[in-house]
Amino acid sequence: MQGIELSRGFYFDLVQPWLNEVAPGLRHAAALIGYGSELLGFDDEMSRDHNWGPRVRIYLARDDFGAYARRLVDQFTNVMPSHYRGEPIGWRSRPHPPANGLESAGALAHGLEFHTLEALLESHLGLRSAEHLEAPQWLGFAEQKLLALTAGAVFRDDDGRLTEARARLAYYPRDVWLYKLACQWRRIADEQAFVGRAGQVGDDLGSRVIGARLVRDVMRMGFLLERRYAPYSKWLGTGFARLPIAHRLLPHLTQALIADDCRRRENALASAYRELAHSQNALGVASFEPVIGPYHDRPFTVINADDAINAARSAIADPAIAQLPIIGALDQLSDLTPLLEDARLSQAMMHQLHT
Repeated sequence: MQGIELSRGFYFDLVQPWLNEVAPGLRHAAALIGYGSELLGFDDEMSRDHNWGPRVRIYLARDDFGAYARRLVDQFTNVMPSHYRGEPIGWRSRPHPPANGLESAGALAHGLEFHTLEALLESHLGLRSAEHLEAPQWLGFAEQKLLALTAGAVFRDDDGRLTEARARLAYYPRDVWLYKLACQWRRIADEQAFVGRAGQVGDDLGSRVIGARLVRDVMRMGFLLERRYAPYSKWLGTGFARLPIAHRLLPHLTQALIADDCRRRENALASAYRELAHSQNALGVASFEPVIGPYHDRPFTVINADDAINAARSAIADPAIAQLPIIGALDQLSDLTPLLEDARLSQAMMHQLHT
């Protein structure tokens, strides 16, 4: 059984009837969001060694949280069964401990947690509201954090606030998305000629490393073109393989990774770049004519990435976003886990860069 279905049953079979009895009329949302491979349907047997099992997060209004949350956590400890559908109720303690904060409450004994929506947004995004978000704020959100908020499942939402917040965060606003497209092409432009140059001087290892970096950049571009948030590195390939664009890119990317010389490597990558260009043009925005050829007067096969950058940038309607330097959003600037996981640090860094 997948984790989402286990947790759905846990809520409807045990938690909801119990709440109706001990706190009748308590308005709440119930969901499995925030973290875990089961949010994406990627959980397997190995996933069960930590934080996997029957669990659900209950979201309350702030006043109701103060009046009910900690009492209900303690009361559920006294009435819960030891197992549900063959799985132990007790908490798997690695890597996420049960909730415990000003607006969050949980217990090691079970997987029932209480939160406020504001605390959820603050922990993931560094903000307490998903309304009226500005471009620098969007650029400071890690895609893996946005995915954790918008994937998973909502089992109940009495006042609709959680559903509304998830809808607001479902994907980037158009101009922010176009900006990220331009910046992703910039990443490709900056290194695509180095695959051949490193190989030309006999540095096959260096050529392979650069080629692998470009494969990752192509994959991330695939997520952008499909308007899907990319998961973090452990699940990047698994998530990429499920994108509609993947079947056109995978043969080229695989060839780039296994190629035994730089010429085959850069040709395979160039074919992948062409597929990205065709997919972008098919969207009807930021169109450009892809040209595969030498890098200026040097014999390295590249795509006219500068034209792709200019096409995406020129399609941006908001002048404030259009004039931003083409350096990128958070994930395009760093893959450092402590930075991506620390929402306040992420926002502070991007504020310095883009304001």
